[in-house]
Amino acid sequence: MTDSSRDNLFSSPLGKVPSFVFDQAVVDVFPDMISRSVPGYETILAHTGELAERFVQANTHCYDLGCSLGASTIAVRQRIEGRGATIFAVDNSTAMLSKCQKILDARPDSTHVELVDSDICDIEISNASLVVMNFTLQFVPLAQRAALMEKIYQGLNPGGCVIISEKLSFEPESLNQLLSELHHGFKRAQGYSDLEISQKRDSIENVLVPETLDSHIQRLRACGFQSASPWFQCFNFCSLVAIK
Repeated sequence: MTDSSRDNLFSSPLGKVPSFVFDQAVVDVFPDMISRSVPGYETILAHTGELAERFVQANTHCYDLGCSLGASTIAVRQRIEGRGATIFAVDNSTAMLSKCQKILDARPDSTHVELVDSDICDIEISNASLVVMNFTLQFVPLAQRAALMEKIYQGLNPGGCVIISEKLSFEPESLNQLLSELHHGFKRAQGYSDLEISQKRDSIENVLVPETLDSHIQRLRACGFQSASPWFQCFNFCSLVAIK
């Protein structure tokens, strides 16, 4: 890994820490940032592909909402070749999509991927057999999350699958604190300093708003999902699967 692709964004004292945004500086280091910040990230990606193989139906649509650099799109695409499906990879960061296109172009595949520059709350969901939101919903304003999930449910075909991976909050606060400390220990083990951990936390506060696992499951069931459950958890990071 070159120095330019290693996440050093918060390694020097910043004084007033700016709010986190998915700009070019983040794009340049994003693969390193997410792999060193999210425990179990590679496992979630691998099983996103496995779930796609199980659930993606022929000639349907797949949606990667908040696709960033397309890691989930690639994980899905390589497991559904020959099904005539189309993947819509959606993000509102132009810098992310520009780099994503280059990554996809370097790995040609027969499954068509359409990049969509849009807020995920504004797009139409139709004829869907798979919707993936890997660490995306946590960045959507709380007041918009229920409507987004309802739209996804309505656009999902019977038997379709939704994957939602999120950072969680926990109750009581003592448990939330314990899991946060374990997560910070994970980040230290990946080479992040206490300064980096602290400044990143300040930067992302009120930008990434986590919810409890119960909140996620109740929202899914309110939409109509009868099957909704976590399938992976490490510390305060979890991935859920819901089937229509």
